[in-house]
Amino acid sequence: MNIVFFGSSNFAVPSLKALITKGEKISCVVTQPDRQKGRGLTLESTRVKRVSLEFGLRVYQPQKVNTPEVIEFLRDLSPDLFVVIAYGQILGQEILNIPKIFSINVHGSLLPKYRGAAPINWAIIRGEKTTGITIIKMVREMDAGPIILQQEINISDDDTAVTLEDKLSHKAQEILPDVIKNIEIKSYKLIDQDEGKASFAPRLKKEDGLIPWDKSAQDIYNLIRGCFGWPGAFTYYQGKLLKIYKATVIRLSGYPVTALPAEIIKVSKEGIVVATGKDNLIIEELQIEGKRRMTVEEFIAGHRICRGEVLREK
Repeated sequence: MNIVFFGSSNFAVPSLKALITKGEKISCVVTQPDRQKGRGLTLESTRVKRVSLEFGLRVYQPQKVNTPEVIEFLRDLSPDLFVVIAYGQILGQEILNIPKIFSINVHGSLLPKYRGAAPINWAIIRGEKTTGITIIKMVREMDAGPIILQQEINISDDDTAVTLEDKLSHKAQEILPDVIKNIEIKSYKLIDQDEGKASFAPRLKKEDGLIPWDKSAQDIYNLIRGCFGWPGAFTYYQGKLLKIYKATVIRLSGYPVTALPAEIIKVSKEGIVVATGKDNLIIEELQIEGKRRMTVEEFIAGHRICRGEVLREK
């Protein structure tokens, strides 16, 4: 089969490698344009592009995918199938109609839950215990097409958005080649999604990482894990932005019950205990604005943080 692969994020890389290893014919890889990154504004390509070039694949990087020029280019490839994984642009119906068979999307949730750009993050933030990979036939509506295959995995209590993305990307790598083979031999079923169970996972904004201390310690812990990598969970201490990288929920008694949410209850080299709307949170790794990430022991060696101080939301 003649496949055109669309992907940009690291999430897509294991699946691309799996198709290459299985000997699938990939006539072109479509990925996002190179972007300037870092303080030096160095031009950086996607990892999908770098892997594609390593294997000698043709790479195409349109700024906007739904233009007449791009549509003509894709038609000229005479593809049988489009495989889309975390590409970063929405494909219009005219593009979806190009393949002789159809277009499929590999999505990091148990659809119809968590449609959208950040399903892995929001599943953790909202305290889900399971998630999975869903492969669908693409339709114009975002992530709403019929399901070809779905596989579930557990979310562990210490998973972050980074570790869970890695697990899901390798689950996709396992199942995608067989799905493509079944499509080729017409051995598959399409199962409509239940629209009544649909939920959404929009792209995270920086402000989504702001810690609401009046929520429970468990909710805040989930936010820290779900925002790990980007945008990062944060609060403010003495007017400076303070990122929280690692924390633990404390449900034991023994701390003042009169403490207000965001109030520091105890400071030691093991952690900074903070009151929340329910239970307490012990901060273990953090980063104050202008400094590197560090353990609490390192942090308190250079900052006179005291019991009774309050972490602000602004």
